[in-house]
Amino acid sequence: MSTFLFDQIIFGPVKSRRLGLSLGVNLLPTDSKVCSFDCIYCECGWNPKKREKKAVLPARIEVRQKLEEKLAQMVLENDLPDVITFAGNGEPTLHPEFEGIIDDTIELRNRLTPMARIAVLSNATMLHKPEVTGALLKVEDNIQKLDSAFEETIRKMDCPAPNFKLTKVVETLKSFKGQVIIQTMFLRGTYQGEIIDNSTKEELDAWLKLIAEIRPSQVMIYTIDRETPATGLEKLKIGELQQIADQVRALGFPVQVSG
Repeated sequence: MSTFLFDQIIFGPVKSRRLGLSLGVNLLPTDSKVCSFDCIYCECGWNPKKREKKAVLPARIEVRQKLEEKLAQMVLENDLPDVITFAGNGEPTLHPEFEGIIDDTIELRNRLTPMARIAVLSNATMLHKPEVTGALLKVEDNIQKLDSAFEETIRKMDCPAPNFKLTKVVETLKSFKGQVIIQTMFLRGTYQGEIIDNSTKEELDAWLKLIAEIRPSQVMIYTIDRETPATGLEKLKIGELQQIADQVRALGFPVQVSG
């Protein structure tokens, strides 16, 4: 199925289902995906199986320059973003200058668009790095992926590297002490002959238990909205998502639902 890549460092603004008017920041290459996951539902497609040359990431100074130019333009046009969102063609926290780029972004936001939030959409695989967790604690919306409480399901849905350990990820998510938003994609279907469904009672009971342990400031639940690289996947109905949301609310956590 068709997927797409972001062909610029700064993209949008776009109307986000979850965040409002979002100005995107892509810290990955503009011509290929670089990610520590290879999710079967990723709108950017699959990770390249083989690269002819090393992936080139944008330099910190270039990110700062292009973000400053775009924010200044939006100020002149009186079209201010609700949020500056780090997303793009893969995992933003893989960038070696991620911490410094976050510092630059905070300074630019405070000076040019002080009402805008800063969000990072992450798959939580780089949380073992203190400089990454330190940077994430500086932003308003520290959004971390947790698609299941079972590592087997995550391996089917998210296809992480072999050294991925869910228990370590969960411990780091707990260490944020509530200064984290948990984001979960719910879907069902088949892939490579295996049934995948993270909305079963067994899945939900275990996932809700982890939510209660992590104690996030908010939970975002969503389902497939765009084309996916894998075929045979189905989105959940909005009513099903609302039923899941009700169970999260019963635990005392705010929920945002995107159908």
